[in-house]
Amino acid sequence: MHPFRVLVLALLLVLPACGRGEGATESVADSSDPGLTIVCTTGMIADTVRAIVGDEARVTALMGPGTDPHLYAPTRSDLSAILGADIVFYNGLNLEGRMIDAFDRARESGKTVVAVAESIDETKLLASTDYVDAYDPHVWMDPILWLDVVDTVHATLVEARPDIAESLGQRRNLYRQWIADVHAYSQRVLETVPLGSRVLVTAHDAFHYFGTRYDFEVVGIQGISTESEAGIRDIERLVAMLVDRNIPAVFVETTVSDRNINALIEGAAARGHDVSIGGSLFSDAMGPEGAHTGRYPGMLDHNVTTIVRALGGEAPERGKSGQLGEGP
Repeated sequence: MHPFRVLVLALLLVLPACGRGEGATESVADSSDPGLTIVCTTGMIADTVRAIVGDEARVTALMGPGTDPHLYAPTRSDLSAILGADIVFYNGLNLEGRMIDAFDRARESGKTVVAVAESIDETKLLASTDYVDAYDPHVWMDPILWLDVVDTVHATLVEARPDIAESLGQRRNLYRQWIADVHAYSQRVLETVPLGSRVLVTAHDAFHYFGTRYDFEVVGIQGISTESEAGIRDIERLVAMLVDRNIPAVFVETTVSDRNINALIEGAAARGHDVSIGGSLFSDAMGPEGAHTGRYPGMLDHNVTTIVRALGGEAPERGKSGQLGEGP
């Protein structure tokens, strides 16, 4: 057995009372009667669950802003929280590869454990560029695809709490409408980007679902997993593309080092082509709690607005709802 799997299993056997992992965020409606206890891995999943369940559960997100789920290893308190939860929601498709043992153990103990992205029809998924016979896990980058996840979360919650099915359905519908509205805004403003500039260059391959939905070419320096490394030839090839196609901007990500992006900019400059950093995009994690970007639709609003304005399109500076830049 792999040493890491041995370590995780050992920790699971000696866990203390329930706690929270570093960077985890929690919402509680009534501390005296929290109802369901739900643990989610990413912020995008947690926001979806909170939007639907409302005040009927204690919801914890294990991964906070700036956390890379590809590299995340569970802490002792994470493992305790997972085993202490009524329901565990995670993305799946190998996004949280270092947590699989914990999810398996929770299932074995009788917990409801749901890989939300794996509930999506496989015909809608994109192939992984890193692994054979695997899918790209970044499904949240396509808001229409994420609506399938919303429905999966809703169905799981209704099964757990049939007594509040009506209110769960009402909140699900409101959240779906919010996502649909952001999608409509995205379609409208992304179409204003000149055809030759519809190239999204980022630190790693997190945006292919976005590109497929909105007809953008997407180029990541690293692969789908941030565990992959970009070589000198990769950088040289991308520098040549930036120069040859006169790409005006590239983008950093909040969960990935900007080292490779800066190398692209320096390489293009050495060949007489100025490339700017178009902005920082949320890829594998959302913004801070309490901010507009700390909500899934707000994260999408930020990304789309940033991309459009950097690549020569037209979008309001403060986004669809005028809330970008507000909050902590």
